[in-house]
Amino acid sequence: MVLDMSFSGKVKDELSRHWSNARHCQIAEIAAIISMCGRIIISMDDKYMVKIHTENIAVARKYFTLLKKTYSIDTEISIRCNANVSIYSVVVKHHDDAIKILRASKLIDRYGEISENLSVSDNIIIQKECCKRAFIRGAFLAAGSVSDPNKFYHFEIVCSALAKAEQIKNIISCFYVEAKIIERKKHFVVYVKEGSGIVDMLNIMEAHISLMELENVRILKEMRNSVNRKFNCEMANLNKTVSAAVRQIEDIKYINDTVGLSHLPGPLMEIAKLRLENPDSSLKELGEMLSSPVGKSGVNHRLRKISGIADDLRK
Repeated sequence: MVLDMSFSGKVKDELSRHWSNARHCQIAEIAAIISMCGRIIISMDDKYMVKIHTENIAVARKYFTLLKKTYSIDTEISIRCNANVSIYSVVVKHHDDAIKILRASKLIDRYGEISENLSVSDNIIIQKECCKRAFIRGAFLAAGSVSDPNKFYHFEIVCSALAKAEQIKNIISCFYVEAKIIERKKHFVVYVKEGSGIVDMLNIMEAHISLMELENVRILKEMRNSVNRKFNCEMANLNKTVSAAVRQIEDIKYINDTVGLSHLPGPLMEIAKLRLENPDSSLKELGEMLSSPVGKSGVNHRLRKISGIADDLRK
């Protein structure tokens, strides 16, 4: 696996190497790839060809191998470089082979009528749970992406028609995962945002290595967030403590400069002197320094009375 490959690329690379032993699952995956990034070409003499376009070599490799293993069909592969992007085309040129694939995938009926938008809605090839997994796997390979989990959580499959998007959303809901649809640049995007939902999607597609990588990232992020929350909480408490101590010292100094600390009752004068001598000590520590130790609440009560006296003097 390429070391600098994106997380989405890693997932697709893993899925391209995943093989279902059941022929019906292989057909479901082929149907998804054709539905999402394929087209049917009909010649003037009613001869059929099936062609897919993809920018991902893993998709082309998986589709090529699926056709070879499932139908023993040879395909023609071509590569076209466009700026910095390579476009891979896989073509089934022979009419009989194309018909075999389309009929098995239920993308055409026995009269040769093509399903609208190459939709496989209510198709018998995706009735079983394993075939639903295979179909989602193929759809993601052909038209999906997932963000780098170190940055944010986002999983999506881009569809050319609303019917396809709703179909994929409904299949995903069979696995109790909430997906939503949004329109973007004349396309319909089925997406999942929550980290737990994306974990479920990787599990549905059986991308278990990528799932573990995502889970490790989620754990580290949660630990980091927990540490940050604890640190922020401690800093907030420390700021409150420091601010309170500064106000207490200001009040005590004001009383000392105006009427003198001797103006205070004995217990208040004692805590006032201790606060001036120990500006960084906590209320608990101040309480333990008293000639007759008191708890944190007792110290706080005395300091509040001192603050009240200072306010009265200022008035």
